[in-house]
This record gives sequence, structure tokens and C-alpha cells, in this order.
Amino acid sequence: MNAPDRPPVVTTTDKGSDLVDKGLAQGKVGTLAGAVLGVSCVAPGYTLTASIGVIVAAVGLKMPAVFIAGFIPMFLTAYAYRELNSRAPDCGASFTWSTKAFGPYVGWMCGWGMVLATIIVLSNLAAIAVEFFYLFISQVVGSESIADLVGNKAVNIATTLVFIALAAWIAGRGITTSQKVQYALVGFQMVVLLTFAISAIVTASTSQFHIAFSWDWFNPFTGLTLSAFVIGLTGSIFAFWGWDTCLTLGEEAKNPEKTPGRSGLLAVITILLTYLLVGVAVLMYAGVGDQSIGLGNPDNAENVFEPLATPVLGDVGGLLLFLAIFASSVASLQTTFLPAARTMLAMGAYGAFPKKLASVHPRYLVPTYATVVAAIVTGVFYVVVKLISDNALWDTIASLGIMICWYYGITAFACVWFFRRELFRSVHNIVYKFAFPLIGGTILAVVFVISVIESLDPETSGSGTSLAGMGLVFVIGFGLLVVGAVLMLLWRVRHPAFFRGETLSRGTPPLSDDVRTPAS
Repeated sequence: MNAPDRPPVVTTTDKGSDLVDKGLAQGKVGTLAGAVLGVSCVAPGYTLTASIGVIVAAVGLKMPAVFIAGFIPMFLTAYAYRELNSRAPDCGASFTWSTKAFGPYVGWMCGWGMVLATIIVLSNLAAIAVEFFYLFISQVVGSESIADLVGNKAVNIATTLVFIALAAWIAGRGITTSQKVQYALVGFQMVVLLTFAISAIVTASTSQFHIAFSWDWFNPFTGLTLSAFVIGLTGSIFAFWGWDTCLTLGEEAKNPEKTPGRSGLLAVITILLTYLLVGVAVLMYAGVGDQSIGLGNPDNAENVFEPLATPVLGDVGGLLLFLAIFASSVASLQTTFLPAARTMLAMGAYGAFPKKLASVHPRYLVPTYATVVAAIVTGVFYVVVKLISDNALWDTIASLGIMICWYYGITAFACVWFFRRELFRSVHNIVYKFAFPLIGGTILAVVFVISVIESLDPETSGSGTSLAGMGLVFVIGFGLLVVGAVLMLLWRVRHPAFFRGETLSRGTPPLSDDVRTPAS
């Protein structure tokens, strides 16, 4: 696993750029493949399973409105990613761009937040994969005792670690292998989810919990308190997390300046449409009651599809839905290693993390060492959290909104500052480099502040678990960011080059008259 030579060659069209070629495979990812990888990382099947209960508990029938509200900052921020990538395609993405815009300290903390989010998501993806793995087997053989194996901590942990290792192995076999696996898994997942949603809408009137469709479900301005809306919005923002995987593959794209941005926009729009269709379908079929299959039933909160699968799709169709959720979590488990490893690769290449993380496999041309490190950290994190409490694992999901708003928001503002000298040169720049990123970043910043404040009170966030009087969601979400700040200062003492701007300098590449902008 020797790292190839990585001379500091320019990877963009801008003179004076100090971005380096990290030895990744080039010209491998097209627009569709990038979008598929982005959708896979978001994992609509898994995400709907994990988030519908949280969102309904907060906002009830307003779930579609909250999905749209969560989409808006993601959509606006996607343009920030697109514009930044068009000028400086780099696998470090948020880390690299925020460093160029705001300097090494903000850049390091942005990268830290991104790595933290992916590690937490990886652990939860593995947990969901294990749950549906045993649930599917139990349904096939007709033995509920097999599904109960998920509750056995020893079996649960062992199986989870196997899934993490397998996903890391696939991710380490090269980006082409990842694409082939994802076409199959994402395609199957989306077909089954579409079939489920249409069937639920068509047969909704036969359910005793059926409620009639209403356009008011899409109106966020009625029937919601601010705190409930923010909790639901945080869950919705989590539901869209992962589309930026497309941008961490910029150096491997067929057209590094344009392909990743197009893939990101295609992915986030596809996810919104999927969420709205499935969200409306389950509301019409199951309602938001707290009994039986109702979406408000606390017993269904962690897996809303389990009580709905068979009634909506029948025995065989129900099995396929379980298999689709399993495929969704496994697919995302594998693709989520891509942004984690590539961010760590970039941070290693520029001296913000240990240099060993910049190693690229000489045959597969992927950051194998960083992938292995991400897998080990994920496994350790999962084991520790699982042994502490099942509630702790649930609270990690709730804390993700804080971290996501943190690094997405920084990236959005970085776009405005990065292009500050050319913001008003054209209508394109005003809209896509200034207005959209500024509005998206402001929304994310507001949600971040409110989420941090709300998470302090254990009674209003997550499972209600507290630590030293503070909500566990706050301790995980904000506390780990503070831990990152401490680690950053310690790293600066031992390895100051990055913080002196010697490996990645602060500043915008010089503007020239022939600077190209991507098609709107």
C-alpha cells in the first residue's frame, strides 16, 4: 500500500493554484454515475426508515412541508458546491474550499465536522443493515427468533463489524467496482420504494388508519411551533445528507469542473421527489396516530416500514421491501466510505492530518489506508456506543443535524467569500455564487444555532438522555466539535506547516477574463 509520488501539480485551470494531484484514478465518473453514488450515499430507503418517525413525532402531518424545508438549504448549498468545484475540483471538497476561503483553522474544523458526520452515519448504516438482514432472514424462514438476534449485543456487534469490513473492502477495490455495485443496489432500492409508494396510495382507502390527502401538509406556516419545526427541519436536513459525495469525486470525474456539480444537483432533486412520494403515501395509508401501524406509534419510530410492508405489498412484496432497505443501507455503507476516505486523503495530503492518510493504492488508485482507518474508527465508535446504550446510538442520529449544518453552512459561506472579487460581474454570479449560497448558508447557520440551544435540554431532544445535566444530543453534536478544536490546536503544535499556509494557502485563484462558468 505504498503511496505514489504526489507532486504539487495544478489540478484546475487557474494559474497560481496550489492544489495537488493526489494520484486518484481520473476520468472514471460520469454525471449519471456520480448522481447514483450520491443517491446511494443518502440511502433513501434507510433514511426514510430512520427519519420518518423522528419527523412525524415533531411535526405530524406536516412531514412533506418539512421535507421541502430541508431541501431548500440543501438545494441552494448545492450551487455553492457546484461553483466551488468548477474553479477548484479537489477531493477534499468542503475542507479544501473553506481553507482557501477562510484559512486553515476554519478549514480544519470544517473537515473535522465532515469526517465526524460520516463516521456517525457509517455506524448507523451498519446497524440498520444488520437489523434488516436478520429481519429479512426471519421472514424467509418464518422464525421470529432470528429477528430477535438483533437484540443480542454480541451477535449484533459481530455482524455489524463484518458488514463494515465488507463495505470497506469493496470501497478499496477502486471507484469502478463501486459504480458497478451501486447501479444494482440503487436501482433495486428505487424500484421497490416506487412500487411501495404507488401501492400505498392506491390502496390507502382500504386501511382503517387512512387519511385523505391534503395540500395543507405542504404548508409550513400553519399548525407548527418554532421548536417543533426546527426539530423536524433538523431531521429533514439529516435526510438529505450525503449528496455531496459527488463533489468529493471531482478528481475522478470525466469532466472535473462540471460533472460533479451536475451530479450533485441531480441527486438532491431525485431524493426530494422520492421523499415526497413515499412521505405522502405513508401518511395516507397509516396516518399519524400512536396505535398499531400509525406513524406516531413510538414502537414504530425506529422502523416505520416493518408494520407497513406486508399490509401494503403482501408477503412477497413485504420481503422485497425489507430486502430493499437492507440493500439501501449496505449500498450507502459502501459509498459513505468514499467521502470519508477522500476527505481524510486531502487533509493528509495538505498536512492537516497524518501524511500516511494520503497514501493511494498503486493498483486501484483509491485511498485504501484512509478507508481502513475510517472502517476501524467506525467499528470502535459503534461498539462503544452500543455497549453504553441503545439510546446513545439513537442520539447520534439526532446529533447529526448539528454537524451537517456546521460544515454545509461553512461551505456555503466559503463560496461567497471565495468568489467575492467577481460576485457582481454577471447575473450568473449574482445568483449562483452570491444569492443562493448566502441564503442557504444563512438558513443552515440559523438551524445550527437553534439546534444547539434546543439540544441542551434533554427533554426536547433525542431520547431524553442527559449527561451532566445536558442533553446527550448536545454532548455528541456540539461536544465532538469542541473536541475537534482541541485536537486541531494540538496538531498545530506538532505539525504547523498547514496552519502557516505552506501546504494549502488561503486566497482565491486570480480572476481572468476567460474564467469559465458552468452552465446554469
